[in-house]
Formats: sequence, structure tokens, C-alpha cells
Amino acid sequence: MREYLLVLFCTAAVTYLLTGPVRKFAIAAGAMPPVRARDVHREPTPRLGGIAMFGGLCAGILVASQLDNLSKVFSQGTDIRALLSGAGIMWLLGVLDDKWGVDALVKLGGQMIAAGVMVWQGVTVITLPVPGVGPVAVSPTQGMVISVVLVVVMVNAVNFIDGLDGLAGGMVCIAAIAFFLYSYRLWYGYTISDAAPAVLFSVLLIGMCLGFLAHNMHPARIFMGDSGSMMLGLMLAVAAISITGRVDPDLITSELGSQTATVHALVPIYIPLLLPLTVIALPLADLLLAVVRRTWAGQSPFAADKRHLHHRLLQVGHSHSRAVLIMYFWAALIAFGTVAFSVTNTGRTVVLTLAGLCLVGLVVLLTPRFRPRAPRAVQAFVPPRYRRRPVRRTAAAPVAESTGSAEGAELTAESAGRTNSEPMAELSAEDKRLLGGVPKGSSAATGRGHGNGRGRWER
Repeated sequence: MREYLLVLFCTAAVTYLLTGPVRKFAIAAGAMPPVRARDVHREPTPRLGGIAMFGGLCAGILVASQLDNLSKVFSQGTDIRALLSGAGIMWLLGVLDDKWGVDALVKLGGQMIAAGVMVWQGVTVITLPVPGVGPVAVSPTQGMVISVVLVVVMVNAVNFIDGLDGLAGGMVCIAAIAFFLYSYRLWYGYTISDAAPAVLFSVLLIGMCLGFLAHNMHPARIFMGDSGSMMLGLMLAVAAISITGRVDPDLITSELGSQTATVHALVPIYIPLLLPLTVIALPLADLLLAVVRRTWAGQSPFAADKRHLHHRLLQVGHSHSRAVLIMYFWAALIAFGTVAFSVTNTGRTVVLTLAGLCLVGLVVLLTPRFRPRAPRAVQAFVPPRYRRRPVRRTAAAPVAESTGSAEGAELTAESAGRTNSEPMAELSAEDKRLLGGVPKGSSAATGRGHGNGRGRWER
């Protein structure tokens, strides 16, 4: 575990330190497109954050290759080399798209090429474990198709949720942590060496996301862009493919002593690719809904719009930070719930716990305008949005004071402000222009404000 923590720390540190220079480079290179209608940020923000993440990936792999236990992963297979090849192609494609823009079909072709390169180097699905049947071998062609489809789906799922500050990086980090816990248990709990590459890939993903999130949380100073989101999706897919079909159920049966316990322990492995798909359940659902919605409307499935899940949370009334935290909560609930169900033998406890957490999540989801106020004693230690606002005294303040409520004074002040501003907001531009020409003060009384004694009414 200490070697994994060292790799994670080095990956996160390099990613964090490179993000600042990369931001300056993106600004100088002009990789800062104007704000579009579907964007939620208000100012142009530089992209190309994937450059720093790719640097962190290379640094983490370099450190892992020098450690005694992790160096075996490099010598026993070609997964690391395949990962670097595919990630390099995907990263280069994303950099081109962040700077100059790439057509959607060209981007899809590049994603398939990156996946094909990895499959050619050995990262492919070999068998599919089926409950009650055991491992079912697939032909090389079938394994290649399954692997390429999985890479393309995960890449675009992560790319689709990259719409709010810190959303994609945080959700991939949650998925990587859940996948790390499961694959680490398979390797060290059941001594299955074939799970070692998936453990290393998960650690690298966690480090890249943590190092970049320090710059990408709201308000973001830089975006990861397609160069980062597509690379994260590819790495998550590689971690899934590298473990699927390589775990022998007989090894776990010998450890647990019964086939029933083995089936329960391997729930995410027996059902093909269940765990990798559950950890990105929300991005995948968003992807499927977007494709159906756009196809039904006669548009291209790759046409951009402002109707993703995170956009809907903002439209409901949630703030930017709360919408991101809600997405984090549901992603963690699904991912860690799947891992917990595969670990514990008391499935009823897991189901009841998940049901309670789902109820809490629904309450938060349905109360977008609820904003708790912290006690006055701790207001200096909480974010500004949770502090009590100072009471503004206006003409309507005495009415509020008669009630003896500070909240009433604040409400009265806000309602008074709305009363004064709403009539002007309802006027059209022509009405405002005419109203601006009305003489005010002494000019209105004497009629001498505009030199002709008649004001502007006869113009």
C-alpha cells in the first residue's frame, strides 16, 4: 500500500505543479474559446488542462517502474505500454480539438483508433464470466469489438459530463477509488496477480484527478478540455478491460470454500463489466438520454445542447457547487454500493443503508432553494453562502422592526428592492428611452430644461 500511496502522491503533485504553467501556455496559445450559449461559465477560461494530467500520468508510471513490487507489472505484461499508446493518441486528439476544434466524426474515428491500438497490444476482453456457467471464451473478433465499444462509450460518457467546474474530474476520481478498492481486494485478498494492472491504473487516475481538481473546482481557473476528459475515460475503460475475463473463479472458490460465496464475491465480475459501468452510471445515463433526445428531435447525436443532467440541476434552482456535490453523492452511492455488496455477506444491511442514503439524496435534490444558515459562533469558519446576511435598513424597516425579527427585516428589504426594480424590468427598451426624456426636478416644473420650454414631448 505504501508504494501505491507514493505513486498517487507523485502523480497528484506533478499534475498540480504543471497545471499553472499549462494555464499560461493555453492563454498564450489562444486555447481559450469564447463563452457559448450552452456554457455555464461567464468568462472565457483556458483549456488544455489535459496536458498537465498527461504529465502527471507519465511521472506516476516512471515512479512505479522504479519500485520493487510495482515493477513486476511492467515485466509481466504489455498493459502499461498499451495504456501509454492509447492515452497518447487520445491526448493528442484532445489537444487538437481544444485548440482548433475537430469534427465529431473525426473525433469518433480517432477514439476507435486509440482503442484499436490498445487491443492490438493485448488489452482486450478474453472471456466473459457468466453466473452458473463460468468463464465463456470469446473469439478475438468479438473481444476486439467489445473492447473498442467499451472504450468509446466510456470516453464519451466522461466527455459528456464535463460541463461544470470539477464535475468530470470528481466523478472519475470517485469511480477510480471504488475500482481501486475492488481490484486491490482481488489482488491482495485473493492473491490474483492479474488484477495488479487495474490497481495501478486506478491509483494513477486518482492522482491525476486530485492534482487537477485543485485548479478546477468552482470557480475554475482552467478546464481539462477534451484532452483531459477523453484520456480519463480511456484510462477507466482500460482498468475495466484489464481485469475482465482474467480473474479465475476457481481461485476465489478455493479461498471461500463454496461456489455460492464465490458468486456473491464476484458479482461485479460475473456480470460482464458491471462494476466499471456502475461507477459511471450517471455519465452513461446522461449519454444515452442525450443520444435519444437528439435523435428523436432529428438532430445529430453529437450536437451540443444545454439539457444534460447537470444543466437540469441548475435550471431547477441548485447552485453551481450544490449541483456538483449532488452528482458526486449519487456517483459515490452507486459505485461504493456495488463494491460494498460484493464485499459483505449481509446484503440486507447494504440494501437498507443504500435505501436510507437514497432518501437523503432525494430530499436534497428536491429542495434546491434551501440554504441552511450556520450559527453566529461559527460563521467565520463556514463558506460565505452559509452566513447570515446583515440586515439592510430601508423605508420599510420599521415595519420589520415591529415584528422583532431580523429575518423579517431582511425579507422586507429584499421585497422592497424587488418592488422598486420590477416595474423598470417590465418596461421595453423604447419605453425606457421615452421615460429617460421626461424632465426631472425644477426643469419639469418650469419647462426650461431643454431649451425650447416644451421638453422632449414634441420631438
